Amino acid sequence: MRVVFMGTPDFAVGSLQALFDDPRHEVPLVVTQQDKPVGRRQILTPPPVKQLALAHGAEVYQPATLKTPEAFERLSALRPDVMVVAAYGKILPKSILDIPRYGCVNLHGSILPRYRGAAPIQWTVINGEKETGVTTMLMNEGIDTGDILLVKTTPVGEDETSGELFDRLAALCPDLLMETLERLEEGSVVPQKQNDADATYAPSLSRELSWIDWNLPAETIHNRIRGLAPWPLALTEVAGKRLKLFSSRKTDEKPQGNGTFFAKKEGLFAVCGDGRVLFLPEVQAEGAKRMTSAEFLRGNKL
Repeated sequence: MRVVFMGTPDFAVGSLQALFDDPRHEVPLVVTQQDKPVGRRQILTPPPVKQLALAHGAEVYQPATLKTPEAFERLSALRPDVMVVAAYGKILPKSILDIPRYGCVNLHGSILPRYRGAAPIQWTVINGEKETGVTTMLMNEGIDTGDILLVKTTPVGEDETSGELFDRLAALCPDLLMETLERLEEGSVVPQKQNDADATYAPSLSRELSWIDWNLPAETIHNRIRGLAPWPLALTEVAGKRLKLFSSRKTDEKPQGNGTFFAKKEGLFAVCGDGRVLFLPEVQAEGAKRMTSAEFLRGNKL
């Protein structure tokens, strides 16, 4: 098949690589977001998808928007059989959606119709879901509302962070994409309408979610901490210092003293609103490096 690929972050890289590796498919163009400043020095950096495309000698297109006559003309001139969209990050207008023979196939990091939107993986973890997956769907003008093609499911680990789950779901995408394209071409997959009554929405994350309220139950806090890792990360204040939290572990420890936090040789523990205790294995104070909470406590008394 003649495939135009649209994607931006690491999540999309494996799927693009699979297309390059499969002689049955041709990728005449890779569409990705524009290069952005990264890090403290704000170095202009190409997105991961662009880096892979250039390594394979593929043509790259980085429009500010697809809602222009220029974008339509450039994409329609390629006469693609299908467009594959994986975490591209921009809206495709109807004029673009109507170009490919087989439509636009999107790889979405949830079991649709649950967790439509920009941050399905993070909200899956924050909400304490036990199962998730990747869905391929035929895109329409709505936000993740198109007909479902195939789904690959996987359990969510009890202590798994959204970053770890992100990587596992990305690894499921290439095989699911290849099967979807094969079955689309042979006509053996039947698109299924989504049940809007079961739909939930997963909006973008913000730093406003970061501060932890220790009056909440341990399960809620545990899910919030791991769901916000690796960005924007959970925050709290300990020994007069603001700490970033990278993970937590549920324990059978008993609260000690009258405070929210207590120390043991293993590191920092936090008492939650339901009386249960979480272990906080790694922290990072402002202006300091990431370290074990035991290391932090050696220089900071509670």
